[in-house]
Amino acid sequence: MLGPRSSASREAVAPAQLGDEVVVGAGAVVLAGAVIAAGCVIGDQAHVRERTTIGAGSVVGRGVSVENDVQIGANVRLQTNAYVTAWSVVEDDVFVAPGVITTNDPTAGRRPEGQELRGVTLRRACRVGGGAVLLPGVEVGEEAFVAAGAVVTADVPARAVVMGVPARVVREVPEAELL
Repeated sequence: MLGPRSSASREAVAPAQLGDEVVVGAGAVVLAGAVIAAGCVIGDQAHVRERTTIGAGSVVGRGVSVENDVQIGANVRLQTNAYVTAWSVVEDDVFVAPGVITTNDPTAGRRPEGQELRGVTLRRACRVGGGAVLLPGVEVGEEAFVAAGAVVTADVPARAVVMGVPARVVREVPEAELL
């Protein structure tokens, strides 16, 4: 169900599609229109909204909320109580630690009519540490690492390690840690 001011599509959606060997935990909610590929785990009390796709072998941990119109790649790990906001893209092999929050509205609900929301983009194999907050529209580059508790206000270059409030580049991810 959408709120009266929601900018999400109001078109009817098909039933949810769950691939082979998908496991859905106790109290989890997977809404119509979600597409979950083979071998995924949707943890207890997780919530997956309409028009979301989740690639093969991914794990949506306990209490994770994945909003509408999100694209999640293969072999992604979304840990306990992470929040993935609407219109976000999470590419393959991404790791999101517990309590990470992504956002998509820079006006906190006071945007002019017609202004689109912009989720975050997490590029292939990046990692986001526990409790980090990512502001609307930011992109975390391929193989980058966001430290725990960081507040990401601007794009993170590929292979960069960022930390702090606001997050700033402190070094590059070492070769030994790359996928």
